[in-house]
Amino acid sequence: MKKICINISCIAVILSCISCYDVLDKRPLNIYTDDDVWSNATLLDNFIASQYMYTPVMVGDATTLFNSWTGSPMNQDPRSADMNYFFGNSSQAFGPRLIMDITDETKYNSDSWDNLAAYKISGIPSNGGCSEYWENAYYTLRNLNNAIANLPNSPLDAELIQLRLAECRFLRAYIFYSMVKRYGAFPMLTVVPNVDSPYEVLYPKRTPEKEVYDFIISECEDIKEDLVGQTDWGRASKWAALALESRAALYAGSIAKYGKVQLDGLLGISSSEADGYFLKSYNACQEIVTKGGFKLYDENSDKVQNFKDLFLTKKNCEAIMVKQHYGTGFNSGGGLCTWSWDMMQAPNPNVWNCGNENGPYLEMVEEFEYIDGTSGKLDRDYVKNRLWTMEELWANKDPRFKASIYTNEDEWEKCTGEEYGNGKIDFHIGLRKPDGTTSYNANDSYNGVKAVGYQSQHHVLSGVTNTGFGIMKYVDPSANNMIWLCESRTDYMIFRYGEILLNMAEATYELGKDGEALELVNQIRKRAGISKLTSIDLDKIKHERKVELAFENHRYWDLRRWRDAEEALTQWYTGIRYVLDYETRKYWIEFLDHVDGANQPQFPESNYYFPITQNRIGANPNLVENPGY
Repeated sequence: MKKICINISCIAVILSCISCYDVLDKRPLNIYTDDDVWSNATLLDNFIASQYMYTPVMVGDATTLFNSWTGSPMNQDPRSADMNYFFGNSSQAFGPRLIMDITDETKYNSDSWDNLAAYKISGIPSNGGCSEYWENAYYTLRNLNNAIANLPNSPLDAELIQLRLAECRFLRAYIFYSMVKRYGAFPMLTVVPNVDSPYEVLYPKRTPEKEVYDFIISECEDIKEDLVGQTDWGRASKWAALALESRAALYAGSIAKYGKVQLDGLLGISSSEADGYFLKSYNACQEIVTKGGFKLYDENSDKVQNFKDLFLTKKNCEAIMVKQHYGTGFNSGGGLCTWSWDMMQAPNPNVWNCGNENGPYLEMVEEFEYIDGTSGKLDRDYVKNRLWTMEELWANKDPRFKASIYTNEDEWEKCTGEEYGNGKIDFHIGLRKPDGTTSYNANDSYNGVKAVGYQSQHHVLSGVTNTGFGIMKYVDPSANNMIWLCESRTDYMIFRYGEILLNMAEATYELGKDGEALELVNQIRKRAGISKLTSIDLDKIKHERKVELAFENHRYWDLRRWRDAEEALTQWYTGIRYVLDYETRKYWIEFLDHVDGANQPQFPESNYYFPITQNRIGANPNLVENPGY
């Protein structure tokens, strides 16, 4: 059996790679040579399946894989021996929620094995560490490049090889997209380096940001027809390729229009090319809209339940590509095809009192308008000076609010022993007694009424300040959250039709077609159950993306490509405290300013690109650092 020693000096790691592949990331009893894999349809399919697993960034930009307590072969990051790192960042555990820690959507609360909250306060430092996807990416790229080089010579059926080759190229393009949005420029390797490769392959320079985007867009165009035969919802199809093209071209157009060219053209794209990228994004969207057969999910007249069901119903009409979750959990010997969203985000009861790990900010809640289209922003002086029922406080909000976010007194069947009886979330913190005094002590009560509700008990006793809200999107009422992690089986939407309509609306607006952009946004709003807009501008499109795509791993990257992050992510955020009035059973509303703590969150200009880091530069002298580090 041949051994191939791969030297990828640009990633500060030398991989000694045996020319064999495992099946679904489990170490096999028998090993297979390259020739075995390329000439056996079953082995080839298993190899391709493992590469999907080795691309965890498709699930909320998770960066590692967890398949055992020792990690996974793809975890090549220098921190890969740290269980909190490889488990905490994995697609099966906490990885899909991490990016929300550094957005203006949510505050990190507690109980995750890893979190990014420190980067929200201080920014990303020169030694990196925030959502890094470099060493792990190159591991999968090596596998994909090897397959892309060898599959054309396979003796298998030509149509099968065409499809599998296109899948490998799609995954490679998705990895490049995940790297370019982080680092801007990086060595875009499309070959497998060997110890005897030329110097420029062993120590490659960073490929300019523009060239990377151009390559991704070109690849998606080249492979889309080769993917026509794909029938698996969890694998690359023609429509997934077009969706990736749409997203990548939109990002490139924004960077050209709102960014700046730096490092002698290594970073940034000339503003003169913005419209060309917007047109490519528009055309990709147009092909999906007119030929793809997808539509907005709109099966339930109850608009709140309809939007919930969009993320709970498998293989629905809006799903373009998903990460399919199914099978047994990790504790039962599985876990490779499940994830942990419910245990992380659902209301209590929850194993180890976890759940509600991310608390949406009040500012995020206020983004949801009222159904008549008026602003959702509260008059805080008015609100805090009177008593409220929850119906009064949140009446007539955009149905997507209660479908995406839960708060006090919202229904949750599993809640027991609450102040309101079974089946409702008790988020209150504080009890106003008849004598006018208020207790915030979690161990206090008055005539059997607790000062702190069940949902808030864990955080109060742990010294954690909650925002008064939790994430409802993707939360499955049927999930068993009392077992362990890796027990969620909802599919994760990698691409959905709603995003395509919003991508198309933005590209259309940037190209000066206001009327078409307005119609596209109003399709989204009609499905949501709120009034249509009568005019359109870029701020309204940005707002609609923030609300429609909340907690779906778009907001952070949107703010960076628009170059809005310095303002949007450098601010104080607010939470709510519901203080129960004993006599009326209504609530006093207290606003929690500076809910993240004493230090204001900030986004330095340098963070529009992640640092390359001195460790990587030390391993490859042809790399240069990004500005500001």
